[in-house]
Amino acid sequence: MLNNSVLVLSQSYEAINICLVRRALVLILNGKAEMIENGLGYIHSTNDIFPIPSVIKLAYIVRRPLYGKKLTRFGVFQRDRYTCQYCANISHQLTIDHVLPRNQGGKQSWENVVSACVSCNRRKAGRTPKQANMRLIRMPCRPRNSLPFNIPRQYLENLGDWHKYLFLD
Repeated sequence: MLNNSVLVLSQSYEAINICLVRRALVLILNGKAEMIENGLGYIHSTNDIFPIPSVIKLAYIVRRPLYGKKLTRFGVFQRDRYTCQYCANISHQLTIDHVLPRNQGGKQSWENVVSACVSCNRRKAGRTPKQANMRLIRMPCRPRNSLPFNIPRQYLENLGDWHKYLFLD
């Protein structure tokens, strides 16, 4: 129960992180955060009963930089909704494919990488989609959502209390 996840909001109700229940309880007991949603039950100690939070809000201002989301493997999978961008198969065993291969001058950027299943990535090999006679479902672009972090796949399927605090496309 202490290993469940809790959504952490800034003072302005922006999602800024995900932490474990144990960390959230420490923040609440030290007065650094307050519980917004109680969706996980209760923890009983010898003297007290503590509600287990599912969403907390920090009591202080967190300044975060305004630059865009960092390019990561899981960020690409999340942007593409865990779907191969060539054959449209939904899978959790995806690879990263460079639309313009790096050996032809392609860059490692949001606009040049897509999710691809293993068979499509092998079929395309070191060629462009046009050379391999393959079509992209969607052209790659920088993610539009404003979250500074990626939400792991297991949370996307069942957001529960978090849904109203996250602005997902």
